[in-house]
Amino acid sequence: MKKRGHYDVSDLIEAQFEPGSHGRVLKNLLGIKSKREMDQVEAEEQLRALEELIRIYDQSHRFTLVDVHRIHKIWLGPIYVWAGQYRRVNLSKGDFPFAAANQIPRLMMELEKGPLRQFTPCRFTVMDEIVRAIAVVHTELLLIHPFREGNGRTARLLAILMALQAGLPPLDFGSIKGRERQKYFAAVQAGLDRDYTPMEKLFNAVIRRTRRIHER
Repeated sequence: MKKRGHYDVSDLIEAQFEPGSHGRVLKNLLGIKSKREMDQVEAEEQLRALEELIRIYDQSHRFTLVDVHRIHKIWLGPIYVWAGQYRRVNLSKGDFPFAAANQIPRLMMELEKGPLRQFTPCRFTVMDEIVRAIAVVHTELLLIHPFREGNGRTARLLAILMALQAGLPPLDFGSIKGRERQKYFAAVQAGLDRDYTPMEKLFNAVIRRTRRIHER
């Protein structure tokens, strides 16, 4: 394996970078070489995808692993040829390894039979139960990290859809930056021990922020 930035990857298609991007932009269908431009395009596509996903999924929908694939594909399909497909490379962030690539199909099936079946549709009426449901699904999906890129944003799209099922407005994750991003990653790591309390605290804060924004 070769180490590129924060991630360890092998020389598969997911690991290829766009020529002329100096190893900063993954090979893409648009030929984009600038990281700033790619960040902008991905953000725009994410907004488009969210609008489409809201039309697709209603309050009674139980999410499955097929839906997770679909969310990723709808968002990044116009950009990457491998969108919606499980990664075939192993990923790590710093010294923290995500699930091995060859374990992803099994782990995603466990996610479907466990948290997704237990917590979706997310129609709980008590806020603590809503937060718990979103936090568990979010943490477990991020620990698997099933895709080459965009796992965090895919998990956040799913969290938004679950929140909408519970009657909340679309979640605003704008507060997760700087030091809060470190807390966010620590909350993901805590999930290895089935400790979801740190992620629940973060989602409580996200929901409070979202409600303040929508009450203005």
